[in-house]
Amino acid sequence: MKKSLIVILVIVGIVLLLVLSLSGRYNKLVTQEETVTAAWSQVENVYQRRADLIPNLVNTVKGYADFEKGTLTAVIEARAKATSTTIDPGNLSEASLEQFQQAQQGLGSALSRLMVVIERYPDLKANQNFLDLQAQLEGTENRIAVERRAFNETAQAYNTTIRRFPDNIIAGLFGFDKKAYFKSDTGAENAPEVNFEMN
Repeated sequence: MKKSLIVILVIVGIVLLLVLSLSGRYNKLVTQEETVTAAWSQVENVYQRRADLIPNLVNTVKGYADFEKGTLTAVIEARAKATSTTIDPGNLSEASLEQFQQAQQGLGSALSRLMVVIERYPDLKANQNFLDLQAQLEGTENRIAVERRAFNETAQAYNTTIRRFPDNIIAGLFGFDKKAYFKSDTGAENAPEVNFEMN
């Protein structure tokens, strides 16, 4: 009788330890996945900050410069496309992240063209409101780079965890999928060419 009670207690103890270990690993995966989601929210936050600054920049430029409206229209359209492209943090796939990056890259290109056009307007370049907006945009671009790097770091930690044994078993059982990374834009390894000529 005593022997069978000891065997039962040992079995219950082993099962309890196994359950505690599995629940701890599962909770770790949930925490890391939520960290990736939070990091993605920060990425979206800084991109939204840039999108919010653009109407002010465009209106300031309109007030000072009388030039081809195509440049301003391109910025406004690129902003609309960039703000309409969203990603569900639970589905951070390579394809969805690439689509998001392309829309944001289009907006960045339109802003670059606008800045080149602005070089022709010395009064605008000296205007304090414009200088403040330009500084805010530059700061936002830096924030975007920082948040993208932070997102990639959290995604890497999460992706590494779900591939390691025994976490990979738990990840497979509960559907924890790999998260995509931000990648540098095509041609980012080349230095940008500054050209003040308008086409």
